[in-house]
Amino acid sequence: MYRVWSFLTNYSLLLIVGALIALVWANIDADSYHHFIHLALWDHAPIGHLHPAADDHEAYRTLTLHYLVNDLLMALFFAIAAKEVWEAVILRNGSLRGKKAATPLIATLGGMLGPVTVYLGLAMIIGSSTFDAVANGWAIPTATDIAFSYLVGRIVFGAGHPAVRFLLLLAIADDAAGLIILAVFYPSGHLAPEWLLLSLVAAVGVFLLFNWLPRRIDRGNQNRPVSTWVRTKLTFIPYLLAGCASWYGFMAAGLHPALGLLPIVPTIPHADRAFGLFSEAEQYLTDLLNQMEHALKHPVEIILFFFGLLNAGVAFSSIGEATWLVLFGLLLGKPAGIFLFGWIAARPLGLGIPEGMRIIDLLVVGCVAAIGFTVSLFIAAVAFDAGPVQDAAKMGALFSFAAAVISIMAGKLLRVQKQQM
Repeated sequence: MYRVWSFLTNYSLLLIVGALIALVWANIDADSYHHFIHLALWDHAPIGHLHPAADDHEAYRTLTLHYLVNDLLMALFFAIAAKEVWEAVILRNGSLRGKKAATPLIATLGGMLGPVTVYLGLAMIIGSSTFDAVANGWAIPTATDIAFSYLVGRIVFGAGHPAVRFLLLLAIADDAAGLIILAVFYPSGHLAPEWLLLSLVAAVGVFLLFNWLPRRIDRGNQNRPVSTWVRTKLTFIPYLLAGCASWYGFMAAGLHPALGLLPIVPTIPHADRAFGLFSEAEQYLTDLLNQMEHALKHPVEIILFFFGLLNAGVAFSSIGEATWLVLFGLLLGKPAGIFLFGWIAARPLGLGIPEGMRIIDLLVVGCVAAIGFTVSLFIAAVAFDAGPVQDAAKMGALFSFAAAVISIMAGKLLRVQKQQM
């Protein structure tokens, strides 16, 4: 349990503090809050919000505090998420490989289609004007906050219950799907896909020159002198430079630049096995990928504080239709989708569920996975322009913490038998 609390403290506690400060600030003095988050740090900057050419003015960019955090610094957070997904997929003992991952993956699909169906379905029932206003936010309720969901899952099921492992697999797969959705459906501007060649060249180049080639030269030599020199002398610098190039390529291509480090993560030397996100043994791995993740721990804590501060500041008066659509999408769509698709995978498809786990436990897992928070807030910020609809959607993401209480109640009602380690 210490590892879970440690992760929650590292990556979520400051996020919550920032979000609470933002809520209080925005409800006391909304004008000063919005002036703060849109503070211009650098006009006519090489990066930042793009102002299209107009009249006699050429196009230019402005680097604001909001852009610095959401578009640049949050790339480090998504890189850490991508690292966990990459290890789960590529390593021989990865949690998303083999038959053991089949049912969680199918349940994940249900956990994304269910919220989308509820969100868009209710919007259509309310009326066409509402549907047109909120339709672009369909992906907001698909997210699952991995840290909070895992913590609540352990409270509901106990640390040793197989449903907790099932939940973690589902949350990792959900993260992977969320990254794809952000890249494909939420471009940050006019698409210029030729710029993605810069990201591709950066990723392929750094992999060949600083990962594959040293190992190739050292083949047959147990001392591995070239690989050792690259690792000890150059350390993370080639990957930092490649990451900067890849990030710029994403920005110029019109994709959300917060995803700009994703092509670089698979190129970094990594261990031949992973122990899992909440495993104590993970901290003892000495490969470069894990070293970089550990080095980013404290910077990302601070980044998440500012992310909460700059994104969660919504007035309670902004509660509206989008709030309830996001909330019902999470609280109703997630459990229903995970239960239905999990049942289909386990029974009609014959893929089964982990021993010691009941089919009805899928419903409780779905309730736990309905905690959206971090990624839901992020998607709300990119799905809508700043204004009432965005604020209302963000409030729905914040209210998704109600899923924790619902999960505990569902666990008691459905007589979940806690299993400790």
